[in-house]
Amino acid sequence: MIISAVLTPFVRRFAFQIGAVDKPNQRRVNKVPMPTLGGLAIFIAFTFSTMFLLRDQMPTQQLWGLFGGECIIIAGGMIDDVFELRPRQKVMFQLAAALEVYFVAGVRMRYLTLPFIGVWHFGWLALPITLLWIVAIVNAINLIDGLDGLATGVSIIALTTTGIIGLFFLNVANTWVAIMIFALVAAMVGFLPYNFFPARIYLGDTGAQFIGFMIACFSLYGLKNVTFISVIIPVIILGVPITDTVYAMIRRILNKQPISHADKHHLHHRLMQLGLTHRQTVLVIYGIALIFSFISLLYPLSTIVGSVLLTVAILIGLELFVEAIGLVGSNHQPLLHWIKRIVKQLTSKNSD
Repeated sequence: MIISAVLTPFVRRFAFQIGAVDKPNQRRVNKVPMPTLGGLAIFIAFTFSTMFLLRDQMPTQQLWGLFGGECIIIAGGMIDDVFELRPRQKVMFQLAAALEVYFVAGVRMRYLTLPFIGVWHFGWLALPITLLWIVAIVNAINLIDGLDGLATGVSIIALTTTGIIGLFFLNVANTWVAIMIFALVAAMVGFLPYNFFPARIYLGDTGAQFIGFMIACFSLYGLKNVTFISVIIPVIILGVPITDTVYAMIRRILNKQPISHADKHHLHHRLMQLGLTHRQTVLVIYGIALIFSFISLLYPLSTIVGSVLLTVAILIGLELFVEAIGLVGSNHQPLLHWIKRIVKQLTSKNSD
């Protein structure tokens, strides 16, 4: 945390020197040029901690295997922050990093234990499933990085919850995973004061993609006994970025736009359009992320039936919230319209 806090002002100066600056435009919320590349401070602090301060805690192959993937994702992010890559080029860097950790660091999902069915071995599907998971999480974190401190704070909440669940609930023998998780959390906490509203530096694609990449890898490492529950847990923990990403795709499909098309209808945009200030919007989303995290803590304590009911309740509540704030659009509110019809029918019968 201290290393990250000390490094960030130097990284800020370096970002200006190499032109990694976010200039105000129609899609941006910043009013003045803002240095990006903040993720570089987090990466250096995390790497120094794991490579030197905590070296004896880490298995060599996994440590160097992860480091290779981290370097690829950081390189892609830095190039994007300076020159602005196309979506396809970003994905190429993400796939390269995912392939590296799959083959070198052993980050992979080989099988899934389903309730009432048993173990489903993925076989050759393990590779595409792992790549899809990593690329999806990287882009989910990248998409919510739209306000000061938003992606950093949400990721701190998500990673802290992942570390707690992996260490205390799922009986993971590899405690080094939890140590790495909390080392990354500490590096982000040191960076957050510079990134929170009003920000002095942004995460940039360097930071957002690096954090998303590490979350994806840690979720596959930390939740090693891959059961139905241990797959659901990281999805619930990452409820905010996953929800925003999924509904952004639905919104663009319904509006007949390319999935990669940028717009100003993400979760944070909608909350601000409803009247919340910049700071209030970030704090509200932090609160939503905490709710998802607390719910995820219930899964290891629940029975299979309880977990299924909990999941159904989350999906219904989430759909109502999304429709209420118009995340997909004011014309797409099927569940709310259905509830209104039911209420109208019941009230009309009672009045008769």
